[in-house]
Amino acid sequence: VATIPTSGGNEDVVMRILTAAALILAATLAWAHGPTRQKVTESVTIAAAPDAVWAQVRDFDKFATWHPAIESSPATDGNKVDSVRTLTLKGGGKIVEALEAFSDEDRKFSYRMKDAGPLEVANYTSTLTVKPGSAAGTTLVEWRGAFYRKYAGNDPPPDKTDEAAVASISGIYKAGLANLKTVLERK
Repeated sequence: VATIPTSGGNEDVVMRILTAAALILAATLAWAHGPTRQKVTESVTIAAAPDAVWAQVRDFDKFATWHPAIESSPATDGNKVDSVRTLTLKGGGKIVEALEAFSDEDRKFSYRMKDAGPLEVANYTSTLTVKPGSAAGTTLVEWRGAFYRKYAGNDPPPDKTDEAAVASISGIYKAGLANLKTVLERK
């Protein structure tokens, strides 16, 4: 602990200065809060072999074949890193994403949103992983994302809060995984 040398009666003045400095710092940090990084993880167990599940989800440009909200999902360069796909949403709007990592061996890929379109998120990254389930003949699919809410200021409107952004991404993941399960277990 550092000590501040004082001479006769200045201790009170020094303590007041230190207290004022601490209060100013605390107030500044409170005002500068803004959005914080949010994370969502959703998963589903599918009664199908991991290779069959991976075959359904692995193609970066085939997202529309298993996600019910996507009308089309063409990509510029297939499963090559830096390939860019444009998701056309069934209700209108477009989202643009770039592939950042892809591994057939690990059955996973990661991507980043370049343009979130109608989604209220920013700096969004995501990873989809396919691995053997706990029971024979099953597969666990895990979808993880990290992002900030798009609204950068303090006191966001109710539809632009951290909670709203988390609910939106969680809903997207749940709908996609539920439909993927339906598609694969129907085969």
